Amino acid sequence: MRRRHLNDRRRRRGDAALSLLDGALKVLASPRRKKQPELVRRALIDCAAKLALEQGLAAVTVQAVCEAAGVTKGALFHHFANKQALIEGVVGDLMEQMGSNIDAAMADDPEPRGRYTRAYVKVVLDDLMLNHGSQWTALYVSTLAAPSLRRMTGEWLARSIERHRATDDEPHLQVARLAADGAWLAALLRDDGGPMPDLSALRERLVAMTRKI
Repeated sequence: MRRRHLNDRRRRRGDAALSLLDGALKVLASPRRKKQPELVRRALIDCAAKLALEQGLAAVTVQAVCEAAGVTKGALFHHFANKQALIEGVVGDLMEQMGSNIDAAMADDPEPRGRYTRAYVKVVLDDLMLNHGSQWTALYVSTLAAPSLRRMTGEWLARSIERHRATDDEPHLQVARLAADGAWLAALLRDDGGPMPDLSALRERLVAMTRKI
């Protein structure tokens, strides 16, 4: 029953994401698109992410993204200097989304000490990120094979941790964040249909760890 509930949540989120993309593409098809450059950029990023999700990072070419977004190469190059810049834009957008999710989780936590770590654990172990059909999964896996993207992700994470060093620098908080990363990766690599660990219980245990003195 619980697995069915999670699958329903994932399906609704996937439908919502596709609806947003369809909406952006309809705007691009209208005569007003030249007056809405941010929507053009948004559609290019979303289409590139969708290609990476469905076919792998190698499928993200200038031609394929332009065709998917319904724009010219000139429109793409207006926003991104080349394919690498586009891919970095996709990963940067992913990091921005994750940062926003962490900030939102922190806003609901009244206790300053360990607040960033608790938010990080909750976001990393969210079932959407552990869904093999999510953009998070496809793009994170892509970064593992691309040094520039790994460096970009690592630098973002380092800046994020540095901003909260005053409240989240204790060893047990670092352990909690690393444990969340390890659990996410373990779940990601479990593609044999075997039983999944109780991620909800693990998340609660890690969150409880952040409150220990």
